[in-house]
Amino acid sequence: MKPRMLWILAVAALLASAVSPGAAAAPRPIETNAEAAALIDVESGRLLYSHNGDKRMRIASLTKIMTAIVAIENGDLSDIVKTSSRAAGKEGSSIYLKAGEEMSLHHLLYGLMLRSGNDAAVAIAEHVGGSEEGFVWMMNEKARELGLANTHFMNPHGLDHDDHYSSANDLARLTAYALRNPVFREIVKTRVKKVPNPNAEWDYIWTNKNKMLTMYEGADGVKTGYTKLAHRCLVSSATRGGQQLAAVTLNDGDDWADHQRLLDWGFRHYPLQTIVEEGRKIAGYSLAAGRTFRYPLAEGERERITTRLVVRPQDDVRTLLGDAGRLELELGGVPIGSVPLKLLEQPGLSRGQADRKAVSSGAGPQPEARPAARTLLSALRTVGLTLLMREV
Repeated sequence: MKPRMLWILAVAALLASAVSPGAAAAPRPIETNAEAAALIDVESGRLLYSHNGDKRMRIASLTKIMTAIVAIENGDLSDIVKTSSRAAGKEGSSIYLKAGEEMSLHHLLYGLMLRSGNDAAVAIAEHVGGSEEGFVWMMNEKARELGLANTHFMNPHGLDHDDHYSSANDLARLTAYALRNPVFREIVKTRVKKVPNPNAEWDYIWTNKNKMLTMYEGADGVKTGYTKLAHRCLVSSATRGGQQLAAVTLNDGDDWADHQRLLDWGFRHYPLQTIVEEGRKIAGYSLAAGRTFRYPLAEGERERITTRLVVRPQDDVRTLLGDAGRLELELGGVPIGSVPLKLLEQPGLSRGQADRKAVSSGAGPQPEARPAARTLLSALRTVGLTLLMREV
């Protein structure tokens, strides 16, 4: 056998050993008292646990998570909102707004999320959406945008309605999205808020109904809920070691204890790990990772991560502007994310010269290469990338 052929076989064997999945040890399942439950890593959006996660259920005041994020994204926090008689008269939990009372949208959001004010929900909806019905349309549009297939809203507060529902998985995804917003994140972690009261000499003092904020180390949100038909519902979040998790339970009579157990389980079995560091050079290329990529992994899963390099063509203007492509990551064959690639500037070269050198050295397609040579080159690059990932 010719030496060249031996070399190719050796490369193929190395490639196979580098990317073959390892056996992951699945964490021991956890049980709760909930009819449906979910646990999610906020940064990555990975669902770590789900029980009846896609079941459509009543969600009570967990609705207000969507109310808050839609208002934050579409309203002006400094706006002064005038309470209508319809809002002031809304039944259920309340912050006791009076018809004609004025309050900033920002302060109303605290009343919405800390005290679960249904009157605040209607006042916010009428102001931001033009009407309660207009705002509900915005809520459903946001659900569609986020891909929440098992969610539909009929009001901004969560009082029972047969066509008003969501699921544990959808609520987990919604919460992870909302917690990436700094205004939402700040509001839901607040334990006590003092707000000016135009109707009396003393201020409103609102204490958060979420007992997890004092019961669990690192707790930082999110929302309680209850109606006679929905029963006890809860979304909680906590941050430990730079990782934030969010737990959801629907119809759970022991939710405070279950959430502590869910969060403990998630932090213990799915720690957030750095897979790619920003600036890490890609072997064989004048390219580097444009951002850090982190992902929660159970024991044995890191060895199952594989990568694929996607590089833009030489004549693509985005390549010359520094957007050179992406590094795609998969776990057991399932995509989990991608990292943008940037061209490295080299000493003594102008940016344009460095770009052209990067392209000519392999950062772009080489149509003159023969098929066998391209296959070998691809194998070599994949090996280099896989080994790079294993060294992180």
